[in-house]
Amino acid sequence: MELGRVECVQSYEIVDSEEIHLLPDLLRHFSSVSKPHPTTTTNNNNSNNNSNTVASAVHTTSVHELLECPVCTNSMYPPIHQCHNGHTLCSTCKTRVQNRCPTCRQELGDIRCLALEKVAESLELPCKYMSLGCPEIFPYYSKLKHETLCNFRPYSCPYAGSECAIVGDIPFLVAHLRDDHKVDMHSGCTFNHRYVKSNPREVENATWMLTVFHCFGQYFCLHFEAFQLGMAPVYMAFLRFMGDEADARNYSYSLEVGGNGRKLIWEGTPRSIRDSHRKVRDSHDGLIIQRNMALFFSGGDRKELKLRVTGRIWKEQQNPEGGACIPNLCS
Repeated sequence: MELGRVECVQSYEIVDSEEIHLLPDLLRHFSSVSKPHPTTTTNNNNSNNNSNTVASAVHTTSVHELLECPVCTNSMYPPIHQCHNGHTLCSTCKTRVQNRCPTCRQELGDIRCLALEKVAESLELPCKYMSLGCPEIFPYYSKLKHETLCNFRPYSCPYAGSECAIVGDIPFLVAHLRDDHKVDMHSGCTFNHRYVKSNPREVENATWMLTVFHCFGQYFCLHFEAFQLGMAPVYMAFLRFMGDEADARNYSYSLEVGGNGRKLIWEGTPRSIRDSHRKVRDSHDGLIIQRNMALFFSGGDRKELKLRVTGRIWKEQQNPEGGACIPNLCS
């Protein structure tokens, strides 16, 4: 089916009935596949219902392809533009191609494909993460918003030492961190790390260490790094949960650093790796150690950084009697 068979009009003109000629076959096709067919529910026929739902999603594929921008391949949302020959593209790519149709090189002008926009309003499509387990089907204009928040969308690699573009589920990312980034992997929910740097005055936004901990059947990323906060170099440690934010709230952690009879303690909730490493760091949501304090903790001649950071992770459990949260400490 060629999209050029739908004649569209400029958005700023008054449209007469004779100016839009929609082919009956095309409209019948759109109406027959725009929404999933209703199914009859019975107690012992769940498999048939699932099959019908999948079949409905498959039927919408051809219409969905018509709404795919030929330049960026993303779904098109109003305003949908077209050239005089009927080739369409999204408003973002219209600027990108300098107002020239990428298919026929004709000037695009300001023609809106109103018919295709109307068709989109009637569509219901599955989430693009359906293959990863999302069962939801949404009206076309709600689908994009859902996909930005879908719990089944893949996670980005949490490694902060480089701009890693790898995405995947948690088991895949754990293997990726271990095999490709050579990250230290530990089991248990307590940690005791020593960080040494010969010249603590060199602070270049460098990540010092990422360690992955496995406890309570979950994975956590412990970051420790140096960066510039205003004009002053600081050191920061914080924990991220390898999962969604709602699950991260079930856990708490503490960090402690000290020396020479003094210590700093931080307690908080781990942030989800849905939040980027930089976002967590820039929000100062963790244990921050000023350089002078870090050198004081290091002792000696204050020319070498020697910090020992200890901590633990625990899971908050609901007390069945009083309703209060009590910590569940792993052994």
